[in-house]
Amino acid sequence: MARTRYASDRGLTSRMLVTMFLLGLVYVVAVGAFFVFLPEWAFVALTVAALFLLAQYFFSDKMTLFAMHGRVVTPDEAPELHGVVDRICALSDAPKPRVAIADTDVPNAFATGRNQKKAVVCVTTGLLRRLDPVELEGVLAHEMAHVAHKDVAVMTIASFLGICAGLITRFGLHVGLWGGFGRRDNDQNTGLILLAVIAASALAYAVSFMLTRALSRYRELSADRAAALLTGRPSALASALTKVNGEIARIPTKDLRAAQAFNAFFFTPAFGKGFSVSSLFSTHPTLDKRLAQLSRISAQLSRGA
Repeated sequence: MARTRYASDRGLTSRMLVTMFLLGLVYVVAVGAFFVFLPEWAFVALTVAALFLLAQYFFSDKMTLFAMHGRVVTPDEAPELHGVVDRICALSDAPKPRVAIADTDVPNAFATGRNQKKAVVCVTTGLLRRLDPVELEGVLAHEMAHVAHKDVAVMTIASFLGICAGLITRFGLHVGLWGGFGRRDNDQNTGLILLAVIAASALAYAVSFMLTRALSRYRELSADRAAALLTGRPSALASALTKVNGEIARIPTKDLRAAQAFNAFFFTPAFGKGFSVSSLFSTHPTLDKRLAQLSRISAQLSRGA
């Protein structure tokens, strides 16, 4: 995280490195199983996976904006929003990202892009209507911290490895149905081979799912901390978190479902009232945990620590 004034986080850096190493190891094992048991299909599967990675890595910003119906806006189109981003850039000494708005009433924000030059920070119209400028500054500082920490690019690659494992599983099923079991119903070895490939890929997907969720939760706490220290207003970020979580609970379920695919990148997950899930599978830490951290930071700043 060079050349910015965002607080560094060695814990986040080490977690990103460990996560990428473990995901890579799991992925190599899954691909190795494919090469050993189904060598005739392995190169096809890897070619598809490589193309998918290139597309996701180089065009993740465009793909995410397109999926969220977001569009990049100029300073003339959104002067107040650009003004907030300019203030954060001045505070952090970070290059200015592109600024976008997504036309949806779901109050949220996200950052995407493989590096600072390609970064895009997007807010929804629902968020702009509900937050005051100080709260909005806290949210945008949080999102720009993701870019400064480079965890957006890491999450893009990490999620790809999980998707790849899922694709290999589906590919193995396809081969089994059309290229294996269909022609050699009595060949038990073929069945065992295919089951081994599918099991290895499914395990790889499960492990990648757990690792990316754990990294995602930590990176949200890290971005909260960095934003609070940069702006010097942890209470503003806490207010934004409380308000957004409360407002999301009032959004129609169908709108929330349409946005849930982007939860890993959102400022706060798009789940309504009554939703409960084990923290093991959540992309974000609980609201109470985030508010508790901001309260501690506020106390530290008031003591001049």
